[in-house]
Amino acid sequence: MTAPGSWVPFRLPLQLSLYLLAIMTFSFLIHLHSWFPTARERLPSPNATDKFPTTPPTTPTTEQGMWTMNSAGRLGNQMGEYATLYALAKMNRRQAYILPEMHQQLAPLFRITLPVLSSDMVQNIPWKDYGLHDWMSEEYRHIEGKYVRLTGYPCSWTFYHHLRQEILQEFSFHDHIKEEANRYLAGLRGQRRNVTYVGVHVRRGDYVQEMPMFWKGVVADKAYLEKAIGYFRAKYQEPVFVVTSNGMEWCRENIDASRGDVYFSGDGKESSPGRDFALLAHCNHTIMTIGTFGIWVGYLVGGETIYLANYMLPDSPFLKIFKPEAAFLPEWIGINADLSPLWRGRFG
Repeated sequence: MTAPGSWVPFRLPLQLSLYLLAIMTFSFLIHLHSWFPTARERLPSPNATDKFPTTPPTTPTTEQGMWTMNSAGRLGNQMGEYATLYALAKMNRRQAYILPEMHQQLAPLFRITLPVLSSDMVQNIPWKDYGLHDWMSEEYRHIEGKYVRLTGYPCSWTFYHHLRQEILQEFSFHDHIKEEANRYLAGLRGQRRNVTYVGVHVRRGDYVQEMPMFWKGVVADKAYLEKAIGYFRAKYQEPVFVVTSNGMEWCRENIDASRGDVYFSGDGKESSPGRDFALLAHCNHTIMTIGTFGIWVGYLVGGETIYLANYMLPDSPFLKIFKPEAAFLPEWIGINADLSPLWRGRFG
């Protein structure tokens, strides 16, 4: 057994060594902290919102800047905003990020790849807001600023048509959504051998009141739909028309289904926008009425698209912010709307 007094001198060097070790460790941690930014300083991870599939984590560089776009409106608006951000950021050699709200709208349907900003980052970035109108302009090729937030409701092929294949890839559907849509369409084939699927989107809802009241315009009527459906019946041997709408009761009353080639999706009840969109996008051709939802269906399908043309009076305030030639592709087929209800309302 060692005498108590024999270990006291040894304890002092040991304490001194432990003290020096602690100082060295603390110094190392301070330097390590300076090498790696804190969570608040760090650039956002693409997986900041992980409810839905996103792209693998990347390491963005601040030198490229950070551009984003407001997340406003419904599905068609969100798609237009995403595609416009994608194209303009690439054109200006900036890195594009989307807001969490846009990710929540689009990621359940599509294999989008733009990274997602965290909510904290959105609040802490010194954004420069830059408003867009609804068609491409030359000045948009030279937007100044590293931290730009684009604003507006752009939905025009003039922004992104030169990147069509990339945009189509961004809006490619998840496998389970494709399988569900194709399974539904296969169930409508019946005994037909040369079936041609035509998606029909009838936009009603709030537009029924808003178009004549605020925009001096009309929505699609029964005569327009009869002409559009008649075009495909005359051209294709065994067409199948798949009707979706946010006014399904009106559609059942005004679209003639007596020939057995018209089907109202969801047993004639309004479905979710995502499900309707996927169903229409897996058809061969498109009949749309008005609205960005139908425009995007036609753009993704890539077949023949018929749209309601000239559906506003010449002095409509909407024509100041909307150019039909920038909304509808040149090869699409326009059928003029019947504006007589508006003229009668104005002139008695």
